[in-house]
Amino acid sequence: MNDIAEVTQLVLHERQARDRGWWEPMRACFAPAATVRLSWFSGSAADFVTASEQMVARGDRATHRLGPPVVDLCGERAVVELPAAIELRAELDGVEVDLTSYARLVYRVARYDGRWLIDSFDPVYERDTLLPSHPGARVELDPRELSAFRPAYRLLGHLLSRRGYQIGDDLFGDDRPEPVAAFYRETFSWLRA
Repeated sequence: MNDIAEVTQLVLHERQARDRGWWEPMRACFAPAATVRLSWFSGSAADFVTASEQMVARGDRATHRLGPPVVDLCGERAVVELPAAIELRAELDGVEVDLTSYARLVYRVARYDGRWLIDSFDPVYERDTLLPSHPGARVELDPRELSAFRPAYRLLGHLLSRRGYQIGDDLFGDDRPEPVAAFYRETFSWLRA
């Protein structure tokens, strides 16, 4: 298998393991000092896997519908951008809802002792939608509560915060193009360093 195929399979296996609750295979995808920063978590990859396991145990399970990854490879490093629709079914004020958050998952990957591993994982949030899962049901959302969250991940932030998660205001999102552009510049500088 060539390097691009190996890197592609690595990030796809990480997401598959997350969706299926395969925690040890998920842990094995990350380098020891890897970091993760997303809507409800910021910290080490090891802690992210543990927190993901706890999240699923609470009944908060997400599924990731993935588009084709784009891999940029430079020697022993790679950057992967993976389009994703993050799907979550939950209850909100007594109504079962389906939330979809659209994002670009950006991975930094490096080779360690001949094996590709994830060094960092950061989404760039695009937009989200929320619909009742039963036809005819209505979801009433307070505009004042929604205004506490940024447009790129407003509904995701609202739903997760109602479920007890802390949601950062400093995440990468298309509603703030300058930080996203700086993030991509820094990511590709890392790739070529």
